[in-house]
Amino acid sequence: MVYSPGPMEDRNDAPDRRELDEKVGELEQLADSLGDVPDEELVGTLNAAVELLGEINAGIEARLDAAGTESQEIGGLLEGVDFGPFDEALEDVERRERASGESGV
Repeated sequence: MVYSPGPMEDRNDAPDRRELDEKVGELEQLADSLGDVPDEELVGTLNAAVELLGEINAGIEARLDAAGTESQEIGGLLEGVDFGPFDEALEDVERRERASGESGV
């Protein structure tokens, strides 16, 4: 198994990520404009902000669900990996280090 950063990097370009970033940008613009909104439009602007927050929250929850699924898949893959040879090699290196330390080298 070889590590590849490709799949993680691709997530930043995913449409849901861009959409979420756009919604956060819209929310920031709404927040910045609140001081300039006439009183009669304030309720509508706040309702728009609440709606955006709901959409952002739904996007975050969907990504968390996807991450949980991926984590379970990775766990399943790791259960099938035999780390025995790696553990043996690591123990061998540690024994050599202890032996060289004891001999004063």
